Amino acid sequence: MRPRIVFLPGLLCDAEVFAAQMAALAPVAEVAVADFTGCGSIEAMARLALARFDGPISLVGFSMGGRAALEAVRIAPQRVERLVLMDTGAGPARDGEAAGRMELVELARRDGMRALAARWLPPMVHADREADPTLIGPITAMVARMDAAIFERQIRALLGRPDARPGLAAIRCPTLVVVGRQDRWSPLEQNRELAETVPGARLAVIEDSGHFSPVERPEAVAEVLVEFFGAAAAGGAARLPETPRP
Repeated sequence: MRPRIVFLPGLLCDAEVFAAQMAALAPVAEVAVADFTGCGSIEAMARLALARFDGPISLVGFSMGGRAALEAVRIAPQRVERLVLMDTGAGPARDGEAAGRMELVELARRDGMRALAARWLPPMVHADREADPTLIGPITAMVARMDAAIFERQIRALLGRPDARPGLAAIRCPTLVVVGRQDRWSPLEQNRELAETVPGARLAVIEDSGHFSPVERPEAVAEVLVEFFGAAAAGGAARLPETPRP
C-alpha cells in the first residue's frame, strides 16, 4: 500500500504552503492536508489530522503543524508510520510570548489581515527576501484568505500548547526534521536538538531559507521528502544524513 501522508499546516497556512511537496509526492503516496481553521487547541488539530485517513498514516507538520504532529504521535503512536517535523519546536509557551502574540491579534482585528501580514511575515523569511514580492506576495495572499477569528483561535492554541519534550524519546517511527538554515523563528539549533532527542531521527538543513522553507525553497524541501517517503513506498529505510540541501 502506498503511504498515506497528511500535511499539517502552520499558523494561518493552508494547502498552498505545501503545493510543491504534495505534487512531488503524489506519484508515490496518497496525500491530504488538514484544515486547522476551526481548531482551538493543538490536541484538536492532532485529532483532526488523525481522522483524515483510516489506518496507518504519515504526518508532515510545518511550524504549528509540527506541534500538532507531535501531539498526534502522543495520542496514537501505533498509527503514525513516519513523521516529518519542519521548522518547529516541542516546548511550551515561553515567558512573555503571550503579550507579543496577542498584540498581533489586536492588529488583525483593528487593521485587517494584510496589515498583520505586513508586520508578521518579514521576520519569518530569509532576511534577504523580506521585500521579495515573488515570495511575500503569495504568502500574504494566503494570510488574507483567513480572518482575525481564525488567527485568534490558532494563537490561543499555540499559547496553550503542551510541552512535547518529555515524549520525544518515546517516538519509534522513522522521523525526519527539516529546517531552513536561516530560520529566525525556529532556529537551526532548536531543530537540531529535536532531531538529536528523537531516536534515530535525521536532520535535513535547507540552505538559503528562513522559517517558510516549503515556500522559500520548495524544490529542495520536496527533494528530501521524496527521498524519505520514496524509500517507504519501496519498502526500504530512508537514509538521510545531515546534509545541507542547496
